[in-house]
Amino acid sequence: MYAFDIERPSTVAEAVSALGGEAQALGGGQTLIPTLKARLASPDKLVSLSGVSEMEGISSAGGVLTIGGATTHADVASDGTYKALSELASHIGDPAVRNRGTIGGSLANNDPAACYPAAALGSGATIVTNSREIAADDFFQGMFDTALNEGEIITGVKFPIPEKANYQKFVQPASRFALVGVFVSKSASGVRVAVTGASNEGVHRWGAAEEALNANFSASALDGLSVPADNLISDLHGSPDYRAHLVKVLTGRAVTAAS
Repeated sequence: MYAFDIERPSTVAEAVSALGGEAQALGGGQTLIPTLKARLASPDKLVSLSGVSEMEGISSAGGVLTIGGATTHADVASDGTYKALSELASHIGDPAVRNRGTIGGSLANNDPAACYPAAALGSGATIVTNSREIAADDFFQGMFDTALNEGEIITGVKFPIPEKANYQKFVQPASRFALVGVFVSKSASGVRVAVTGASNEGVHRWGAAEEALNANFSASALDGLSVPADNLISDLHGSPDYRAHLVKVLTGRAVTAAS
């Protein structure tokens, strides 16, 4: 590690004010701290969000689940209001990660193999910041890239609770990230299929599957479809063709489980 200052604001306004210059927001630190240790980032100041109580907690009203940006994975897992989301959170990392990591930190980081981006995109969620609301379709803009402006903080996430939903994750055992993960939801506005872990562009929707499932919400609707392997991730864990195969298999499993 190296020397840096740390501030611990107690309100969102204080946190935003502290984020000038080379400062970096610190959520649960499950990604940022290892990044600092590896000297892949070296901000002069960290602004801890763990003491901002207005960014914590979970509430439900009018069919919408609202989760504070500083809410931990463990709290989301134990809530149960949106079952598919709670089950997803219960399989993130290990107990230590789930008790420290936060939903806002995960979405802001937008790791291409993270689970929450698939849940947000697959649910049609809205990301709430200190200054605006951003639809999930507009928020995720590529690998580790989001619509957040410099100094902007995710204060909460609004999840419309669908009629049916499920998340299927093929786990990379060393990291517990998704080698491929697929989140499927069905609501009055239609079916959404969001894929993580597979693409060099990060989390994305599988439009062909959505069209087929809107006509027939069953795994058999996917029979004639194939996933293009172009621009899918290739690494020691799997080839693009392997990931393309997993996307289709996991989508079918998610549809079956949701049904």
